Amino acid sequence: MQNAVTLNPVEFFHTYATMLEYDRIARERKLDEQSPTKETLYFSRLYNLSVALMQDVMATATVDPNEIINYYGKNREGFKQIKVKTIYIPFADSPSADSKSLTEAQAKAKADKLVAQAKGGADFVKLVKENSEDDPSKAKDGDFGTFDSTTPLPDAIRQAVFALQMGEVTDAVRQPHGFYIFKAEIVTIRPLSEVRDQIFEVLKQQHAKEWVDRVNTQIKVDFPNPAFPPKGAPVK
Repeated sequence: MQNAVTLNPVEFFHTYATMLEYDRIARERKLDEQSPTKETLYFSRLYNLSVALMQDVMATATVDPNEIINYYGKNREGFKQIKVKTIYIPFADSPSADSKSLTEAQAKAKADKLVAQAKGGADFVKLVKENSEDDPSKAKDGDFGTFDSTTPLPDAIRQAVFALQMGEVTDAVRQPHGFYIFKAEIVTIRPLSEVRDQIFEVLKQQHAKEWVDRVNTQIKVDFPNPAFPPKGAPVK
């Protein structure tokens, strides 16, 4: 309600004071003990305390510094960083007869041929300059960027690129309007100093989930009425 305070503080506090008086009168009339208000208040308190507890669990979860070091040692591949060059061969869904655009099949055939040449030792930059139609990367000899685990990428590209070792080339990777070919120029592992905070958050959430799972396993619900739950109801 901050906007209301800013726009008209006098009116806001008059409204607030009115609500306080209504609350007093309602409790005096014991409306808070009558349905459905009684159940609404109960559930609102239940829900908000549950949310507050989960926020507190997350805020107070602790991570031992050694945990971070051990996690980094066991998951180094997850912190791989790859600088790539690319060749992009677009296609048109319905190229016109007088168009120079390729069909998907033609683009795939061209991309596969370029992959074979690149994997056979051809100069990748030369292939970029002669064939790629991604102008921004082509102007930089194919440089497409440096990817790590936090880089938002389509699944197909992520899977292909992060399987590369230094100097390796992917097969043609299909995207909605063309095929990409990637070459790993530089493959490194990000140092612990760069990813410490990232690991801390992962472990913090992991500990919070462990707490939730531990509490959940302690909760048992009995159904004494054989008619409930009904047959066919999901059973956890």
